[in-house]
Amino acid sequence: MAEKKVLITGGAGFIGLALARNIFERDPDARVVLVDNFSRGKDDTDLRAVTADPRLSVLSLDLADPASFAKLGNGYDHVYHLAAINGTDLFYKIPHEVMRVNMLTLIYMLEWFRTHNAGGKFLFTSSNEAYAGALEAFDSLPIPTPENVPLVIADPYNPRWTYATTKLAGELFVIWYAQMYKFRAVIVRPHNFYGPRAGYNHVIPQFSLRITRREDPFMIFGATETRTFCYIDDAVLAMRELMDSGATDQWPIETVHIGGHREVTMRALADAMFGVAGWKPQKIDVKDAPAGSVKRRQADTSKIETLIGWKERTSLEEGLRTTMEWYRKNPGPTAD
Repeated sequence: MAEKKVLITGGAGFIGLALARNIFERDPDARVVLVDNFSRGKDDTDLRAVTADPRLSVLSLDLADPASFAKLGNGYDHVYHLAAINGTDLFYKIPHEVMRVNMLTLIYMLEWFRTHNAGGKFLFTSSNEAYAGALEAFDSLPIPTPENVPLVIADPYNPRWTYATTKLAGELFVIWYAQMYKFRAVIVRPHNFYGPRAGYNHVIPQFSLRITRREDPFMIFGATETRTFCYIDDAVLAMRELMDSGATDQWPIETVHIGGHREVTMRALADAMFGVAGWKPQKIDVKDAPAGSVKRRQADTSKIETLIGWKERTSLEEGLRTTMEWYRKNPGPTAD
């Protein structure tokens, strides 16, 4: 079997590293290059455990600098473009950098890819943020939400939507580059991937740490808002199978949701985590949701089920148990 050459940008991050593990587990002949600028991706024990594998190499590069691309080489079979500035706090602190870095990185990636990897396949990680503004702007969005809903930026003067703008525009860049230069590509919209090493700013890591500390009263912001969650091992399996499948090789390229089926309120999520921990606070302190937060999110995953037969395998309770144990052992950003 020919050796498969794979590039993952943002490869030191939560999704990128899990994806590399999945590729190695299922394709022993793969060679993987991880690219990261390490502004958010962490050089920790998890990364070092993977980089000990001789099939993997790591490049520390700024992909918003076009000079970096001379160091990537060429001839990749699969390129997974995950790199982006993300994090709600950063949308407000550095909205101009969110726009600049995310857009330049993608444009340079597409130019490099179409020139040096014409026979390969490109995956772009978009976001459900690309259409989340429709619910805020019009208070109307089908639930579960299919891929073909309108993409809306609710308010261009609200920095909250800078990241969503880069994902919306990014989808258009990938669609039309793939069409004009005749290369294979697929767009995925992740829906709340979670698991060990997912950072410390999202709801499940925050709940995990606060439950470990036995916070009481236990605060919940936006207790009636709903989300679906997808365990990381299931999510990266979906990404790899989408890239491996001939069903996503045709024009027009596919835009595909990856997400779970079980829609839960933030209060129900907390209750599930209390159950896993075997502890419950005496008092729940319900607070308003953060400004700009979306009321409901649930992906319609029928397309991915039809295309490649993928369905989530990990129950919410099973995934929470593994995730909470990791955060119990790694209670802060400096923990190894």
